[in-house]
Amino acid sequence: MIEVKRLGGGEPLDFEVVVREGTGETRHLVRMAQETRARLAPHDTPERCIEAAFRFLLDREPKESILARFDVSAISRYFPEFERELPHYLDRTR
Repeated sequence: MIEVKRLGGGEPLDFEVVVREGTGETRHLVRMAQETRARLAPHDTPERCIEAAFRFLLDREPKESILARFDVSAISRYFPEFERELPHYLDRTR
């Protein structure tokens, strides 16, 4: 389960994300600029975009390997296919 909670309403957007699998959980602080959200997911909420990004990450690494703090724009540095694949993950969250 992926739980996304927006922290405040400023720019950039900040989120707390909790990933629960089995009996374990991880917590992450994630930042995303409105401009990034508009480019990656123009028709989706910021929360849905973050959830889809985590589904993408979890398909590639265990929750414990995901950084505790990061900006969404950093994902492409580790996984160049991120922006191309994200629309498929957004479709799954609908």
